Amino acid sequence: MLSPLVRAADGDSIEGVTKAVYEVISGPAGPRNWDRFRTLFADGARLIVVRVSGGRPSPVVMTVEDYVARSGANMQTNAFYESEVARRIETFGNIAHVFSTYESRRTPGDKPFARGINSFQLVKDGDVWKVMTILWDSEREGTAIPEKYLTSPK
Repeated sequence: MLSPLVRAADGDSIEGVTKAVYEVISGPAGPRNWDRFRTLFADGARLIVVRVSGGRPSPVVMTVEDYVARSGANMQTNAFYESEVARRIETFGNIAHVFSTYESRRTPGDKPFARGINSFQLVKDGDVWKVMTILWDSEREGTAIPEKYLTSPK
């Protein structure tokens, strides 16, 4: 069963919208609630993954629909659970930046197969927070997550 289209708390806070992104993309193999996912993003939003090939980084820029098509096919046949392990938030006026350290698993409780940082840029759209950009990079040989990003500031 899919979640409701929009949950009341999704855009009420910075924490709410980032949590909702993780909720939608995480789950057993099968469909995700992409309609809910779309509501979390501002018009013109982008998702950008940094891919490294031959030691050279290169950003892959996607629209929300590009991400849904690309990830949706994979999630249809593969379980994927991503959870936040630490967060740092900076705000000014109607914008926010969230540095969100994540771990990815195939089954809850399993050892993570990947870790990295999602850099969320958020914008206040009327009364709700929306995602403008998610830019992420994964930990790999030679690029470990610094200790300061493995715990949230107190």
